[in-house]
Amino acid sequence: MNKFYETLDMATKQATLARGLPDGRVQCLACAHRCKISAGMRGICQVRFNEDGRLMAPWGYVSGLRADPIEKKPFAHFLPGSIALTYGMLGCNFHCAYCQNWFTSQVRRDPVCDEAVGTMRAITPAQVAQAALQMNARTVVSSYNEPFITIEWSTAIFKEAKAAGLHTAFVSNGYGTPEAINALLPYLSAIKIDLKSRNDKTYRKLGGVLKHVLETIELSLKAGLWVEVVTLLVPGMNDSLDELFALTKTISGYSTTIPWHVTGFHANYKMRATENTTAESLTRAAEIGNEAGLKFVYAGNIPGAVGSYEDTHCPSCRQTLIIRRGYRILENRITAGGKCPRCSSEIPGIWE
Repeated sequence: MNKFYETLDMATKQATLARGLPDGRVQCLACAHRCKISAGMRGICQVRFNEDGRLMAPWGYVSGLRADPIEKKPFAHFLPGSIALTYGMLGCNFHCAYCQNWFTSQVRRDPVCDEAVGTMRAITPAQVAQAALQMNARTVVSSYNEPFITIEWSTAIFKEAKAAGLHTAFVSNGYGTPEAINALLPYLSAIKIDLKSRNDKTYRKLGGVLKHVLETIELSLKAGLWVEVVTLLVPGMNDSLDELFALTKTISGYSTTIPWHVTGFHANYKMRATENTTAESLTRAAEIGNEAGLKFVYAGNIPGAVGSYEDTHCPSCRQTLIIRRGYRILENRITAGGKCPRCSSEIPGIWE
């Protein structure tokens, strides 16, 4: 076995989100692929595998651990201006050609990524929570790779974080399951979900099925999690007017108060020849979001070039409530109770 893979496989523990099948296979319940895995074989994510009839899942390490502004996730209505201790592991259940974190997400799928195993750092859930406290973080976030495929590890970390008085969040592609969301509910505060396209053919090229992402958005809202949705605007993939009208209509159909972030693509990984998203394209998409009735629309990744679409406004009186530039909060006027100081309208979010 490749020495890198051997190191990766040793950092595992028996999964709880799994069930045995009569034919000796195990079915993974962590993500919507619901892989049925034969002995010695792996799921689509490549990091959950069947070892002698037991499903093994990533455990006991991080491949990235750093303090980020919560705005970087991005969250706009979740503890603005605060620090989020963010960790990631290795692997993904999608194979997006434009992935910004491809070096760690595409391990075991792309040989170029083998050396990402060298980023692994052994750590315990309690040590992650303690690191968050030491960095004055208010939230512990699972990000950088897909959190649902490492859900057992995140649940253990989030238990420690909650016990320490911290919030927790997932930054996810939304390819979850009802079983996974139910397992997370006691410990999860918020989830950022990518809605990459409204076209199922596009999703299948990326490695998934659209309806499962939509189900995760709906389940998360019904469960009472704080939800924000992000669409990375990729030229030629999801930036047509028809696509944007369909996307925003879908989001507003769940709730007009879901914050929608439309962010700019930057050439990376296998799409280095594709042009970056322009500020004009972001602004046009944001305007379409407004036309669809969305009350909190944000354009990101090009600070200072998208006008007031970086800021939060009261949907009732249009008072500017939070002024942002990039990941910096220049001014926050929302009251301690989460209200507009001018008209006292409640602004949905987690502010305390």
